[in-house]
Amino acid sequence: MIRFRPGVVLTAALLMAVTFTAGKALAAADVHKLNFTLSGMPTSVNTGDFNDAIDLYNRRFLESRGYEGLPKISFSWMYDGQFRYFVKENFSVNIGVGQLRASQQREFLPALSQAIDVRAEVLTVPVHVGGAYYLQPYNQGDFRARMFLGAGMVQYTHSRATFEQVLTNADTTLADFGGSFRSVLTQDAPGYYLEGGVNMWFASRYAVLLSVMYRSGELRNVVEGERYVNGFAVPGFVPSPVLNTEGDPFKLDVGGVGFRLGVMIGL
Repeated sequence: MIRFRPGVVLTAALLMAVTFTAGKALAAADVHKLNFTLSGMPTSVNTGDFNDAIDLYNRRFLESRGYEGLPKISFSWMYDGQFRYFVKENFSVNIGVGQLRASQQREFLPALSQAIDVRAEVLTVPVHVGGAYYLQPYNQGDFRARMFLGAGMVQYTHSRATFEQVLTNADTTLADFGGSFRSVLTQDAPGYYLEGGVNMWFASRYAVLLSVMYRSGELRNVVEGERYVNGFAVPGFVPSPVLNTEGDPFKLDVGGVGFRLGVMIGL
């Protein structure tokens, strides 16, 4: 079975862009004022109190039975589409939207025809606006490279952390699991990002962007927005604040550090 690997696909696209543009021999690099950038970013995910909740579930229900616990969520790919407008030759205004989805899941088979499926997922849609200051360019024939430093504000939208447990053919031996359920924690909040990297232009409308980005994204006072039991929404459920394992308001942290690989298209 062939698995789709987004990182491999993005890297191949970058190599094709570099190869295609490097083969054109024009007088100078083609730098556009308005550009659209498609990028992918392997990034760490802090998760905050969500990983502590996973640890607590592991100790209570899995490790006590000799099962290996559900791994912590710590890494994902974030995909992003961004418009980058050069107000000046050395300064651009950037606005874009992305998606980050990270998950872990495990299946356990305690007995014949029985199964315990556990899944944890973090999802957020960050919308950002910021700027980038470009340093002096390096020019070589039809190639130009400029290092840059950037920063901006992020609004994390549609953010949720989902924990799901599905029991198949459960009997009294699984009574302590409490049945099948799905809990969805939600909250939106602002954050910021810091970025540093390099832009590379060629004799083409295509350019390459490589950078390291730090994202701050702590979502405070998380609430349980949805709860399902045995596949059905709980009647009359009212969203309510959630407490962490220490009894404090729950925090979900979608921030982290990542490496951006992008293809920039001049418009």
